[in-house]
Amino acid sequence: MKKIKLSQRQEGIIKLVKEHEPITSEHLASKLNVTRAALRPDLAILTMTGILEAKPKVGYTYSKKPSYSLIYDYIRNIKVKDIMSQPVVVNEATTVYDAIVNLFLNDVGTLFVENNGILVGAISRKDFLKFAMGGTDMHKVPVGIIMTRMPNIVVVNEEEDAYEAAIKIIEHEIDSLPVVIKATDNDKKDAFKIIGKVSKTNITKLLVKMGERS
Repeated sequence: MKKIKLSQRQEGIIKLVKEHEPITSEHLASKLNVTRAALRPDLAILTMTGILEAKPKVGYTYSKKPSYSLIYDYIRNIKVKDIMSQPVVVNEATTVYDAIVNLFLNDVGTLFVENNGILVGAISRKDFLKFAMGGTDMHKVPVGIIMTRMPNIVVVNEEEDAYEAAIKIIEHEIDSLPVVIKATDNDKKDAFKIIGKVSKTNITKLLVKMGERS
């Protein structure tokens, strides 16, 4: 089995863990002079591949396993199109009240917003909570006022692998990613049509499926 190609920083993290284990993410970030947020994707990769072990309230330790993993190879061969699910989409003119009803009826963490078939935004539970705390009438305000707009939305295409999607979710600290295709009838560079979504739930279901096969 081939070895995983690690980045220079990931190699540095492994070295620090070996020297100071158990070590917390705070201490690792301090020694590498980066933020904890910047380290999250690297630590996710190193724990997912079995190189490091994360012990709650203790820190990271070196697992003393070879630097390759069946999990890594398996997830690299799973495409986004194999795990994506149906997105919940509303129109930009939908009121905040109706959008919240949609959110809870479909039991999702994020709604995606489109206009004339084009993805234009996304709204999370946090966005709705912030709006509700402002006391504005949610029956009158359209979601287009409070949503995060393109191009400030992290997207994924159906041919990317599940591993890359998981890293995007971790790195950007979001609930789900819209799966998109280029809108061929639109000249804008960031004009996409949404065809699915990949969420934390999709990734968790994949991990469970992997566990059943092991």
